[in-house]
Amino acid sequence: MNAKTIDRRHACLLVVDLQERLFPTMIDQERILQNSVCLVRACAILGIPIFVTEQYPRGLGATLPQLAEEIPDFAPLEKLTFSACGHPDLMDNVQAREIHDVILCGIEAHVCVTQTCLGLINQGHNAYVVTDAVSSRTLENKNAGLERMRNAGAGIVSTEMALFELMERAGTDEFKRILPLIK
Repeated sequence: MNAKTIDRRHACLLVVDLQERLFPTMIDQERILQNSVCLVRACAILGIPIFVTEQYPRGLGATLPQLAEEIPDFAPLEKLTFSACGHPDLMDNVQAREIHDVILCGIEAHVCVTQTCLGLINQGHNAYVVTDAVSSRTLENKNAGLERMRNAGAGIVSTEMALFELMERAGTDEFKRILPLIK
């Protein structure tokens, strides 16, 4: 069980497959997009690396434009494997930056997010799944994915939980810039 807080010095945000043609079939779309954008904006303020994957973009489309425009130096990693851990550039970056804590948002919770989460845990990383920033086509599939990830040792967090752990304290300039994002 993962009982530690997210260490921002060794953390990244991984946005999994939030793509134009797949997203309209998800449950709770507005909330998922809003929280994913919030995570991206806050991580940009905190200087936390942000990685984005796209599953077979020729078929599923590009990353949602509302999200892509928020990501500094946007450069999505195209993949065919369901797990993002199958992308060598991603894992090389994670290793080179000494990232131990990976915050996950995206779709689908029970497929690509779960397989990525399990892959990260199997490689010795701490995975934190943002429950209000992941989705599937059905609530049953989303819940099954969250349960499987929790049972594997992932931290299941909300957007606010993740952000407050990353900020660590109130009163800083970063805190003052991020607080309006979550109010």
